[in-house]
Amino acid sequence: MKDNMNFSVLNGADAPVPIPKDPGSIDMSQYLSTIPDYDDNFTIEIIIQKILTSDKQYDLSKIISAYEFAAKAHEGQKRSSGQEYIIHPLAVANILLNLGMDTDTVCAALLHDVVEDTPASLNDLKKRFGQDVAMLVDGVTKLSKIPLFTEEQQQAENIRKILLAMSQDIRVMIIKLCDRLHNMRTLKYRPIDKQRRTALETMNIYAPIAHRLGIRAVKEELEDLAFHYLDPFAYSEIEGILENKKEERQAFIEIIKSRIAQRFNSEEFSEPPQIDGRVKSIYGIYKKIFVNHKNIDEIYDKYAVRIIVTSISECYNVLGLIHDMFHPLPNRFKDYISTPKSNMYQSLHTTVLGKEGIPFEVQIRTWDMHETAEYGIAAHWKYKEGIQGKDKMEQRLSWVRQVIEAQQTSDDVEEIVRIIKTDLAPEDIVVMTPRGMSICLPIESTVIDFAYRIHTEVGHKTVGAKVDGRIVPLDYKLQTGQICEVITSKDPEKGPNRAWLNIVRTNEARSKIRSWFKKERREENITEGKAALEKEFRRHRINLDESEYTAFLEDDFKRHNCGTIEDFYASIGYGGVLLSKIIPRLKDKYEKQYASERAPQSPQVIKLKSEEKTGSIILDQIDDIVVKFAQCCNPLPGDDIVGFITRGHGISVHTTRCTNYRAMLERNNQEELSRWCDIQWSEHSNSQLQTSFEVVAVDRVGLVYDISAVLMEARVPIVHSSSRRLKNGNALFEGAIIISSTEQLKTLFDKLRKIKGVITVERSAI
Repeated sequence: MKDNMNFSVLNGADAPVPIPKDPGSIDMSQYLSTIPDYDDNFTIEIIIQKILTSDKQYDLSKIISAYEFAAKAHEGQKRSSGQEYIIHPLAVANILLNLGMDTDTVCAALLHDVVEDTPASLNDLKKRFGQDVAMLVDGVTKLSKIPLFTEEQQQAENIRKILLAMSQDIRVMIIKLCDRLHNMRTLKYRPIDKQRRTALETMNIYAPIAHRLGIRAVKEELEDLAFHYLDPFAYSEIEGILENKKEERQAFIEIIKSRIAQRFNSEEFSEPPQIDGRVKSIYGIYKKIFVNHKNIDEIYDKYAVRIIVTSISECYNVLGLIHDMFHPLPNRFKDYISTPKSNMYQSLHTTVLGKEGIPFEVQIRTWDMHETAEYGIAAHWKYKEGIQGKDKMEQRLSWVRQVIEAQQTSDDVEEIVRIIKTDLAPEDIVVMTPRGMSICLPIESTVIDFAYRIHTEVGHKTVGAKVDGRIVPLDYKLQTGQICEVITSKDPEKGPNRAWLNIVRTNEARSKIRSWFKKERREENITEGKAALEKEFRRHRINLDESEYTAFLEDDFKRHNCGTIEDFYASIGYGGVLLSKIIPRLKDKYEKQYASERAPQSPQVIKLKSEEKTGSIILDQIDDIVVKFAQCCNPLPGDDIVGFITRGHGISVHTTRCTNYRAMLERNNQEELSRWCDIQWSEHSNSQLQTSFEVVAVDRVGLVYDISAVLMEARVPIVHSSSRRLKNGNALFEGAIIISSTEQLKTLFDKLRKIKGVITVERSAI
């Protein structure tokens, strides 16, 4: 098997090979002809030739019957490229054959669009091809359009349906990934807006799922193709760099392989090791260069040599030989054999330096590990005829159940997309318990995530933690190799804190926190949720009587599977419904239905009566005089304010801390004093005002990126920003933003102060 293994699993059609004698009774002469190029005119001949030359046993008659059924159903249909539609199902079947999938999977690939795009029904497929094929096709078929749903919700419901089917049979997702792969290969024929939308969905959903299933080749090609459409400039730049050094790179890898092979000749192995070379994918290099702010020369694993041996003991022996031959770089060794990745990937990784002065990575693994690394869960069909045993299937697919459960606790169908983007990300960390058990978590996971991964009750009763023997806060972000000890409360009434929902990284933890509040604190949730919704309504100038809430929100609480408005409030209270997701839609709805008849008076215009000059003026209750907010102090709702009556320009609003106002008090000029008046914000002020701030921090690469990321996450509009290096070596970031209150500004400043290296965060004049 090893000598004949095909390492390039997804390169399209293989070179023509002699066709064995027809093994079945069906007449195949009509299908056999010269095999065309991959994307020009894909036909059934490629499928037949692969099957006839494969080591696996296939029911060729059933596959050809599926092809004929699909060809007839799709007759007359064209793809965007102008080709016959049947080329697409054939291409998907071809990729699945390269992955070694079974007969029913190949049949389902050929038939995967007939129910969605033709008059054929699932019953037709069940009668002709059996229950398994019909089930696989049904799992891949999209839901029919539901008028109530937005495009994003429709996408989320389709993903949820696929995951539910996948939890019953993993082949559903493998078909879907191959379907998406061929669609991405031919995406150039689609409109530009469709290209970007499909590429973004691929990057956020399908590539992470391919990673979790361990199908490396599919994952990397999906990422590269999506990256090509999302950032064509960066893609071309990296591609150009790699192309310019192509011959130099190949020569370097060949020299290293030759040197290692020569050393291995003097060592004893049960079988000669196989030595391969590879170059990191374009998107993999992009993440290191642009996301981690590195130069391409600082990417130590862009060159890699893979060594495949027979046993685990030989893996560690080879590691010793490599470290003897080359100089190992510190902190660049990873043992994924003793602590496998979440997708069951196992290998030894070490980065070393040769005499050429060029660092490169060496990956050492056994053949079984290599099969899992290349084909992931599909390796069970390629080499083992499917996953044997229910327990093993449950173990491999436990994350699917966690994703579905997390989405169900949120009452938001779109949550499933956010879960996949975060929990299935390729980057992860391995943290140890004091007893030596390794816990795998997504990168940037906190102590609370760690506690909930150990056990739900441990998470609920967490009151503190020690990392490497040192007390850390609950929002501390863990790193690979650390030992974390969770400190719990013995109080039986102890439960999670509502603020944890904003701290945790994993959706598993977020789901368990929500479930606790949903079960234990319903009345509190209703109160919290209603108050939060009313606050957002005031902030966005949605003026409704309480009696109007039910009718206005009815569509939304039904959309989130809430039977009553109290259920909807409760769901907001425990985090099941995110206000940030629903408010934009509710604001649009309000403006269409009520805004014209209930337009609020502008807080920018006031009316000032003579007898009110010594009294307190409410900004939102007066008109006819222009109000300006002074740029010298940037007043915000929540600040103590005073008004200055200008000559011909209305009232200028200042804070009581304003240097100009205090200077006036010190001068004690009666004429000036007579022009100042007491004013105050209305109880429900909804002003969105510009303010400025300054961040002083230790100068480092990525500082501006981290500050911008906090502002984007807080959904704060940025008017302008700039940064410069100070004489003392620190950096100064200056920004102007639109903010609604001092409370919101304080929350934002607290987040900015947590950024690595930040010294001070202060308000400033515009």
